[in-house]
Amino acid sequence: MGDWRPFVYGGLASITAECGTFPIDTTKTRLQIQGQKIEAKHTELKYRGMTHAVFRICKEEGVRALYFGLGPALLRQATYGTIKIGIYNTLKRAKFKEAKDETLFINVLCGIVAGVISSAMANPTDVLKVRMQAKHQSFVQKTVMQSFIKIYNKEGLRGLWRGVGPTSQRAAVIAGIELPVYDISKKHLILSGYMGDTTSTHFVASFIAGLAGAVTSNPIDVVKTRLMNQRNLKHYLTEGGHAPAIYKGSVDCVIQVK
Repeated sequence: MGDWRPFVYGGLASITAECGTFPIDTTKTRLQIQGQKIEAKHTELKYRGMTHAVFRICKEEGVRALYFGLGPALLRQATYGTIKIGIYNTLKRAKFKEAKDETLFINVLCGIVAGVISSAMANPTDVLKVRMQAKHQSFVQKTVMQSFIKIYNKEGLRGLWRGVGPTSQRAAVIAGIELPVYDISKKHLILSGYMGDTTSTHFVASFIAGLAGAVTSNPIDVVKTRLMNQRNLKHYLTEGGHAPAIYKGSVDCVIQVK
């Protein structure tokens, strides 16, 4: 645990990537929450796809709306990204002294452990990010700290850790696949002789790893986003009176998603 570089470099890389991809993340969140049954503003299938979502958000809410929730997102990456990559590399080096000795099985296990621990610790920032991206009016004019306090006062600690189950599952899948796929892709690209140990090789390996992680984790990500977006209230007020909260848990959310 003496080498601090994986933690610092991992955090800086995660923050940089978040700044560049945040508009895409916002459209992803909007697409995932649309079509829900109770909240009227999310019932309509408003967006037909990512490109349509980007143009419609910019037209109706302005370009700035694509970056709504960037503050908690950067705070999340400063914790989640730092801890995840740092733990992953530390665990690998504890088992293998040389990169050439690494095995897929051990790398996957290291990735899963790193993903679960880091995502659980950073869950409150993820909750706030999702709610701000979903355009919850109660968070529009508030600072990050004021928003955290508001969630805590209304929903308690459970509100800040809402959706931690699917969040940890998603992180386990992403880290367990993404990090080993990156290592393996980079290794084979270099060994193939077509690419050396250059920046472009790292970029291609990262692209392959990101694609693999996104495809495999998307169903869990939909459940996580919908659970985090709903408040921890006993009832939602509807036209017919009181209705039970939309999702009781991960399994109930999976059943209701159509």
